[in-house]
Parts: sequence; structure tokens; C-alpha cells
Amino acid sequence: MAIVFEGRVFSVETGERRFPNGRTHRVEIVRHSPSVVLIPFEEDGRVVIIRQYRAPIDRMTWEFPAGRLNPGESAEETARRECEEEIGRVPHRIERLRGLFPSPGFCDEELIFFRVSDLRLPAPNAPHHPDEDEDIEARIVPVGEVRAMVERGEIVDLKTAYALTLIP
Repeated sequence: MAIVFEGRVFSVETGERRFPNGRTHRVEIVRHSPSVVLIPFEEDGRVVIIRQYRAPIDRMTWEFPAGRLNPGESAEETARRECEEEIGRVPHRIERLRGLFPSPGFCDEELIFFRVSDLRLPAPNAPHHPDEDEDIEARIVPVGEVRAMVERGEIVDLKTAYALTLIP
């Protein structure tokens, strides 16, 4: 396998791979580090969603906060960091729900879903802030409203739509 592209977010490998049936096939694989998807809960049961620009689809989207793991960082550490960076709150309860592969036909990224709660303001000198390319608006909404936003087509992000199935 050879890396034919290496970018800031992902790389692409191409080459030959022997399949379980013994046959060899040419494959192209997008390599992407695992990512976390957060379902941030307020004490009253409402959730926090964010609105941000997504360049690949050239539009603003409403979604649950998410982000990729940095090298050497655990999924739980990433969940804590991303929560603080994207909604400005630190979770004191983190529950790992499950990991799934959204596009295993061409990409090895795993999405690790977390329920985060007991959200508190960060320390005044906290090091985590939105990334330079992020302009994020956070909104606290009832879960039923997030579901309605999916039904109305206002939420087009699949990881967010799926995350709603993890909420009783």
C-alpha cells in the first residue's frame, strides 16, 4: 500500500489487498483518525447542538459537537477537550456509548459516541478554545426539537441523526 495523498485531516492509500476469499483486489482507503461525537445534556434534559460551516457541502449545519482524536489522546480526553472547545463547557460525567464506522467501504474512521453531562464552565485560564477554522454557535434545545429538525431537513448530519437513536 502506498500513500498517494497526505493532508491535515486524512490521507489516502492505494494498493493491492488480499481478501479473506484469497483473491487480491486493488483498493483505495481513506485513513482518518477516530473521532468522538458528543451528546451534551443539560441538567433539565435538554441537549446542546452547534451550528457551523462545513466546507465540503458549502453550508451551515446543525449537529452534535464532534472532533477527531489527537495523537496520543484517549477518546475520553478528546470528548472532554472537544466539549470545552465547541460549547465552552467542561463535562464532569462522560459515558461512552458505542463506536461505529460510518463509511467502511472506503474509510477507516471510527465514530465514538459519548453522552456528556454535568456541564460546567471551564477555569478562567483553560487552554481549550475553538480551532482557528471554526466559527461555532451553540444552542440548548429539547431533544424533541432536535428530532423535529431532522424531520424538517434542518439537520442533515448523519452522525447527529444517529445519535438521537441513542437517547431514550
